[in-house]
Order: sequence, then C-alpha cells, then structure tokens
Amino acid sequence: MGASEEMAEAGYLYPAVMFGGNAVIMLLFIINAVFRSSGDAAVSMRVLLLGNLLNIILDPLLIFGIGPFPELGLMGAAIATTIGRGLAVCYQFYLLFKGHKRIRLELRHLQIKLKVMGQLFKLSAGGILQYIIATSSWIALYRIIAELGSEAMAGYTIAIRIVVFVLLPSWGLSNAASTLVGQNLGAKKPERAERTVWITAIANMILLGLIGLVLVIAPEPFIRLFIDTPSVVENGARALRIISCGFVFYALGMVLTQGFNGSGDTATPMRINLFCFWLFEIPLAYLLAIVLDMQIHGIGIAIVAAESALTLMAWHFFRKGKWKQMNV
Repeated sequence: MGASEEMAEAGYLYPAVMFGGNAVIMLLFIINAVFRSSGDAAVSMRVLLLGNLLNIILDPLLIFGIGPFPELGLMGAAIATTIGRGLAVCYQFYLLFKGHKRIRLELRHLQIKLKVMGQLFKLSAGGILQYIIATSSWIALYRIIAELGSEAMAGYTIAIRIVVFVLLPSWGLSNAASTLVGQNLGAKKPERAERTVWITAIANMILLGLIGLVLVIAPEPFIRLFIDTPSVVENGARALRIISCGFVFYALGMVLTQGFNGSGDTATPMRINLFCFWLFEIPLAYLLAIVLDMQIHGIGIAIVAAESALTLMAWHFFRKGKWKQMNV
C-alpha cells in the first residue's frame, strides 16, 4: 500500500474512531457529573487524571511508532485518545458497580424510565442552550476580529487561550457551588444553599482577582510564551490586559450562574446569556471594533461589558430568591 493510500485509509478511519470516542466522552462527563453531584469530586479528578495520563503516554507511541507500536500518524492520536478515555470510563463503571463510593449501582437499576428521561431532558434543555448561546457568541466575535487582520486574530486567539486556562480552577469552584446548592435544597435548607454560593463567590473573586491583577500588569510575557512576532504580541497583550480587567466580575457571574443550575433553574441563566451575549456583546463589539475603529480594544471592552452585565443581572435575579422554590 502506497503512502497516499495509507493517508486515504487513515482519513476514512479517523472519523469512525472519533465517532466512537465521542460516545466514550459523553459517558466520561456524565458519570463524572454523577460523582460530583454526590459530593465525590476527588473521584472525578482521579478519573480525568487517569484518562489524560494514558492519552499522553500513548500519543507519541502510536503517532510515531515507537518500539513495538505501529506508526499511525493522525489515526494514532485518535486511537490514543479513545483508549485513554475508554479505560477511564471502565474505571468509572468499576467504581459505580464494585466500588465503595456514595453512589452504588446494580444491574436492576439499568432500566429505561421514560418519565425520568423526560424530566432530565426538560431540566437539561436550558443548560444546553446556555452553552450553545455562549459558544456561538464566541464564533461571532471571531468573525468580527477576522475583519481586523491576521495579526489581531492571532493575538486575540492566544489571549483567549490563556484566559480559558486560568479560568479552569474557577470553573471547578463554580461546579462545587452547583453541587452544594442542589444538596442543600434537597435537604430543605435554602438559606444554607444561598450562603454556600456567596462563600464560594468570595473565594472565586479573590482567586481570579489576583490572577487578573498579574495579567493586567504584565500580559506580554504570557503572550511571548507562544509567539515572538511583535505585532501579534502587541495585539494579544492588549486583549489580555483588557479582558483580565473583568476577572472579578467573571468570578462572581460564573458562581451565580452555577447556583441557578444547581437549583434546577436553568432557564434564568439561559435568558441572561441570550441577552448579554447575542443582543448586547456582539452588536457592541461590532460597533466599537469596526464602526468606531477601536480595533482589538473594542473587542476586549465588549467582552468585559457583556460579562459585567451578565453578573449584575444574575446577582439581581439570585437575590430575588425564586430559585429556592425550584422542585426538581
């Protein structure tokens, strides 16, 4: 078989492997959510460590054909990812059926319950739309930034990658708030549920506030970790500095949003996201960056303004307390 034929075969097989991998990913995240909801977040962390560690080990072996392993190139990366996550899912099933954790399953539990499935779909619809709205808004921002040139696009992309990375611990804290809200509302203790949200929010604001201060003062070294082109570094540093100014707002907003989700009120944050991202952020970004020619500054200001508006709206509705009356 020639090289071109091997590449063609890999091209056909890669989507099939990744399709199977998508089912594995779905199980991985769903079961980890079960562990987190039961208060066993450490188990979720160990599962992800196992899956990613196996992926890191198998990637070079299967991509480059090291030792007895075949050289599979792109296909090797797909197989390594699927094997790593697949074994992590096997570990999850072991913990669910044979382990000694808070959640214990037996074969008699594996039944199709249409009523429960309907309730789950209704509950998750708002959460699904939240992510669709947020993700599509980022795509729209990229389209606006494309009008500013490749250097602005490159700098902005690096800045956003850094922002997403530093936000990961805050997302973990926010998920903890969601779990605590659900557990306390289930225990008929709404006041304690609210208190846990504010405590988590304060901790998150302190954490992100300190990180944001560092990025506002010295964003250039972080951009230079990825590229040395002066114009790209300049655009990336500008975007990173402006976006980091809103970190305290992001910290509070993401905790309040997860507080709603933990109570079962996924509709309120969905509506807030719709207004702040689609009806406010995108038009404002176009106005500032293109119409007023503020370039990358306009994009950064629009992001901070939208996230700040989201936080203020979430704070308003959270204080009203209707989420305490949710019955999941």
